[in-house]
Amino acid sequence: MKKKKVICIGEALIDRIRNKSNQGFTDFLGGAPANVACALRKLKIDSTFIGSLGNDDYGKKFITQFDQLGVNLDFLQINNKSSTRLVNVDRDQFGDRFFSGFEESSHPSFADAVLSKKSIEKEILNLEKSFLEIKYLVTGTILLSSPISAETIFFLVEQANKFEVKIVIDLNWRQVFWDHSSFSSEISKAERVNLIKNFLNHANVLKLSKEEAILFFEDENPFLISKQLSNRPDVIITDGKNPVLWCINGLQGITETPNSQKIVDTTGAGDAFLAGFISKLISSGYPSNELEIEDCIKFAGVCGLLTCLGEGAIEQQPYYEKVNEFLGSLIS
Repeated sequence: MKKKKVICIGEALIDRIRNKSNQGFTDFLGGAPANVACALRKLKIDSTFIGSLGNDDYGKKFITQFDQLGVNLDFLQINNKSSTRLVNVDRDQFGDRFFSGFEESSHPSFADAVLSKKSIEKEILNLEKSFLEIKYLVTGTILLSSPISAETIFFLVEQANKFEVKIVIDLNWRQVFWDHSSFSSEISKAERVNLIKNFLNHANVLKLSKEEAILFFEDENPFLISKQLSNRPDVIITDGKNPVLWCINGLQGITETPNSQKIVDTTGAGDAFLAGFISKLISSGYPSNELEIEDCIKFAGVCGLLTCLGEGAIEQQPYYEKVNEFLGSLIS
């Protein structure tokens, strides 16, 4: 049986994005793994989301969104003692966003920080059955800022390895999550970096930004970054509108990305890029030459760009037909 499904593990949260007028905020569903799960469905790839939501209105909105897109929620956890996290997102004049903190909650913790290993162990037979059809497991590093969720993500990666599921990690460094965690706020930035770097040794594919490459590896050469990790993963380095650097299947290259003067909001662009890349790996097979790699990166780049042409991450993600239509317009 050919594996064609993807499992995304991590945070689903609310991006409270400051309005252009700087008068108030608008709430959007977000969180990198949740974004990737949704983007994959729009690109005709079956996806499962594993995460923890609060038993609140935001959690219910997520479930509605996932259901509308057909994201599998067999392993979703609803936590009555935690709330769905609200992240305050500010934007600069170019549309680039930065995280300025979290909305206070009446609960002692945020749901994404308490993803339970015990709950998943109760479903282990169903999980193992699911892994038989899973090609890629996608996750980030934010869950590592919570010991409870960190234990769970390591457990899931371990289980995935038993079924030869490839691990895709989007580094997705967000210091604000570590600063606000009762566990990680006590450890130094250097300790945080080392904890994350150790986790990256599980990656078969690693996506990171240029800033993250320099912070974590003191390098922006994808081949040299790959050499620093035990799995020698394929490495993709994005840098906004600038070319993508990559080291894939033993080949190295640089691929231009499409650009637009109509950028509104870059929230979720990297997640749409990653979903686009993974969708090509599944639909076209793993690229074996430079031309095929360029094709994957360009498709992913269009997914990222189209997500930037409106507000919010999930709402703006393009459907498969829209991406191909845009690619066709570049050729004609």
